[in-house]
Amino acid sequence: MTLRRRDIIGTLAVAGATLASETGHAQAGPKTLFAPAITTIPIVGTSDVFAVRRIYCIGRNYEAHSREMGSDPTREPPFFFQKPRDAIQNVKVGEVADHPYPSLTKNYHHEVELVAALKSGGRNIPHDKALEHVFGYTVGLDMTRRDLQQAMGNEKKPWEIGKSFDSSAPLGPIHKVEQVGHFTKGAISLAINGVVRQKADLSWMIWSVAEQIAKLSEAFELFPGDIIYSGTPDNVGPVVKGDVLLCKIEGLPDLSVRIT
Repeated sequence: MTLRRRDIIGTLAVAGATLASETGHAQAGPKTLFAPAITTIPIVGTSDVFAVRRIYCIGRNYEAHSREMGSDPTREPPFFFQKPRDAIQNVKVGEVADHPYPSLTKNYHHEVELVAALKSGGRNIPHDKALEHVFGYTVGLDMTRRDLQQAMGNEKKPWEIGKSFDSSAPLGPIHKVEQVGHFTKGAISLAINGVVRQKADLSWMIWSVAEQIAKLSEAFELFPGDIIYSGTPDNVGPVVKGDVLLCKIEGLPDLSVRIT
């Protein structure tokens, strides 16, 4: 078996750490300063956790939402953006988690989405093999500072500030594929204070989860630990402090947060 350079480096690093632990002496060489914490998501039915590598999000993946955002909903090539992995806010099943209203915005929007978590990856993954790489699924929110996103877009500047900020990716624990299967259809909805605002079916996605994985792998090499937010239905809109959001996807537990 041929090992890639990064695999060799990783193996040597683990071996070095083990040797240092066993002998009580650190090996000579550079030490890591200010190492960031690993972001993890609980896995239902086990004490294990899912370590997150990257968060990918697809934009305008339901026709009606594409229209409300001022775009042509025809099947043009999909586009993706990323959030930092520490944007994740873990929400327990059955709880209403406090979610902070972020700074700088006066138009904070909700977007409920199916989230797929990958157990393996690669480049140029065939569409018909793509779902083999999925470890599990959960319900997520792609929270958006819409005024900042739109202002940057109008100025033809990157709109990362509208999407990629602290706690902008609340989600529930991951359910393994063996527990819940794959999601190609099923109701998806979001209610605010008991009033349904978003309601659709997963089958209405322009690009399916399998197609998203295939397309992403043309642009990036995918790896275990990558997660994909698969797009939101129409009727996204603002939330204010005190609002309680209830997100539902058929076949998964509900996700709920309170804006604080």
